[in-house]
Amino acid sequence: MDLVEGRAVVMAERSRRNATVALVRPYQWLKNGLVLAALIFGQRLFDPHAVSLAGVAFVAFCAISSTGYIINDISDRAADRLHPDKCRRPLASGELSVGAATVIAAILGVAGLGLSATLGAEFLLIAASYVAMQFFYSSYAKHVVIVDIIVIAVGFVLRAYAGGVAIGVAVSPWLIFITFVLALFLSLARRRHELIALGEAATSHRGALGEYSIRSIDQMISIVAGATLVGYMIYTASPDVALKLHTQHLFLTVPFVAFGILRYLHLVNDCDEGGDPARLVLRDRPLLVSIILWVIADVLLLYF
Repeated sequence: MDLVEGRAVVMAERSRRNATVALVRPYQWLKNGLVLAALIFGQRLFDPHAVSLAGVAFVAFCAISSTGYIINDISDRAADRLHPDKCRRPLASGELSVGAATVIAAILGVAGLGLSATLGAEFLLIAASYVAMQFFYSSYAKHVVIVDIIVIAVGFVLRAYAGGVAIGVAVSPWLIFITFVLALFLSLARRRHELIALGEAATSHRGALGEYSIRSIDQMISIVAGATLVGYMIYTASPDVALKLHTQHLFLTVPFVAFGILRYLHLVNDCDEGGDPARLVLRDRPLLVSIILWVIADVLLLYF
């Protein structure tokens, strides 16, 4: 093999490796931070055993969530070729074959479910339900208006609930409710961005998009954004929560949540953002800083 052929092989392998990373979407693992919510609000953050269990749960959900992304990419590869951003995905662009993607999804799925099994039958059931829901979403739910965003939101709820199960902490109904409405908010913002970005081609990309309108989505966003903020305010001011968490000052974190929601609304409405919540959080410094400060404030109030 001469030098040119050697370089060609190296470049091909590097391209394949980069395509595999893109397929798995590690930046989306930010969403699995919800698995750690019970660790913080269950006041087990400084319990080494709980931290190790939560870490395993986080890794398990990273694996099975990536499995879900691959399943969706396989299903959507033809439609993604018509999308201005998604056409660069490895399957849509032809960088990886469906066969290779299927093998990667299977490996990640088995690894994720294997890790889940080490955390007990209940956690394994939640993880398996999450994987099954990804198949349901890719094959049916994403094509049905409203049902598509509900299924996505339930996926976020499963993450939050699984975190509590992993460390043996009862999951607060407040955590479930706030997670659900926040996920609806993010999902609706993504639908809005798709409608604007695709214009008349939105229906050909995904049938359900044809049944949405910017006006109706804006109304839905207003409802769920308000429900998220008000729900969090009530949660932090609740006497029962104060008694359970041993602090009456959790309401001091409300400004960070309010800023985060209003900042996201600004980016969605005035900057035509919202297409990918994980990328937006990582890219928008004010939004990222508000989330980091919120986490720090929660830790200080709950533990010191």
